[in-house]
Amino acid sequence: MSAVETGVGTVNIRSIQGSVGAPQGFRAAGVACGIKKSGAPDLALIVSDGEASAAAVFTTNRAQAAPVLVSHEHLAKSGGRARAVVVNSGCANACTGVDGLAHARAMAELTARTVGCSASDVLVSSTGVIGVQLDMVKVEAGIVDAGCQLARGGGPAAARAIMTTDPFPKESAIEAAIGSGIVRVGGIAKGSGMIEPMMATMLGFVTTDARVEPALLQRALVSVVNDTFNAITVDGECSTNDCVFLLASGASGVTIGEAELPSFIQALRAACEPLAIGIVRGGEGATKLITVRVIGAQSNEDARRAARAIANSPLVKTAVHGGDPNWGRLIAVAGRSGSAFTLEGAAVRIGPVELFRDGTPFDERSVEAATYLQGTDIEIEVDLGTGGAGRSHMWTCDLSAEYVRINAEYRT
Repeated sequence: MSAVETGVGTVNIRSIQGSVGAPQGFRAAGVACGIKKSGAPDLALIVSDGEASAAAVFTTNRAQAAPVLVSHEHLAKSGGRARAVVVNSGCANACTGVDGLAHARAMAELTARTVGCSASDVLVSSTGVIGVQLDMVKVEAGIVDAGCQLARGGGPAAARAIMTTDPFPKESAIEAAIGSGIVRVGGIAKGSGMIEPMMATMLGFVTTDARVEPALLQRALVSVVNDTFNAITVDGECSTNDCVFLLASGASGVTIGEAELPSFIQALRAACEPLAIGIVRGGEGATKLITVRVIGAQSNEDARRAARAIANSPLVKTAVHGGDPNWGRLIAVAGRSGSAFTLEGAAVRIGPVELFRDGTPFDERSVEAATYLQGTDIEIEVDLGTGGAGRSHMWTCDLSAEYVRINAEYRT
C-alpha cells in the first residue's frame, strides 16, 4: 500500500483489480444491442444489491440532454438514493424534445423492472451523436440482456460498452484502510472528444462499499471532481450529457463521518485521478499527455484560470504536437488569461528546462527543450510572477490533424 497524507493523518491506499465491481455489493454488465452500427458494445448496467447512497455532478451546459434532466429528477425524488445506473453509447439522446425525455424515463422504468426497484432509484446516462432518437426496441432488449449478465466481474464489459471514440477503456479500483476497516472504490469512465468539464464533459461512474450519507457523499464527490475530472481538457468543448455518478453501498460496514471524510476523499481521488488522466491520454488524435502547472499566482483560483487557458490554447497544443518549445505562447496565454500576472517576475519551464525568467529569455536552451518535447508525457510549468502562493494544475493533450479528421467525419 502507498501512504497518502490527508492533513489529519495518513491513509494507506493500494491499487486492485475489479473496476466498478471491486467494492462489495455491486454488479455490472456491458452488452451490444445494436445502437452502434459497428456492432460494438453499447449498453451498460451498474447495480447495487441494496439501496445505495448516491451523489452526482452534472454538465453546466444549458443545453442539457434528456438523461441529465431525468437523473436530476430522480436524485431529488429519492433523496440521494439509487439502486442502478443504465448507460447507452452511440446516441446522446440530446436535443430530442419530449420524445427524448420519454425515452430516458423508459430506460429507467425498464431497468427498474429488471432490477426490482422504483424507477426513481435508477440513474440514466447516454453518450454519442446529438439530435438522434434512441431506438427503444433495441434499448429494451439490451437492458434485459444486461440484466441477465450482471456479475461482480462485469466492470470491464461495462467500461467497453460506454465508449464512443475512446481508443481504450478507462477503469480503476483501489483499496484503502480507513479507521478500523477496509474500503474499496472502483470506477469506469469514457471520454475522448468534446472534453472540458465545467463540471464534466465525459461520463464517470464510481462505486464504493463505504457507508456514507448522501449529503456527505456529495461533498466528497464535488471535492474530488474539482481536482480530477474538472482539471482535464481535450478541446475546450463542454458537452450536453456529461456527469459523474457515485454510489455507496455500505456493504463494507465502514461508516464515513466527518472525522473519516478527509481519508475517504483521498481514497476517492486515488480512484478518479487515473480515470481523468486516461480520458486526456486517449483524447481524439492525441499523441502526448500534457500536465500544465501554474504557480506564483495570487490565489488558487487565479492559478486554475491561467492553467485552463494554457491547456485550452490551440497554439500551445499544436506547438507541443510539433515539438516546438515556443515559450512565448505560454507567456502570452498567461498574460491574457484574466489572472493577475507580472511579466518581470514570470517564468516558464518545459520539462526540466527553464526558458524564461524575470524578463530574460534563454533561447540557447531551446534545443534541449525540443528534445524533451519528443516524449509522450510532457510537463509545463508557468510562474505568474506575482509572488503569491496560489497554484493549480490541468491535464490536456496535443492537437493533431487526426483530431480534425475524427471530428470532421463524426456523423458521416
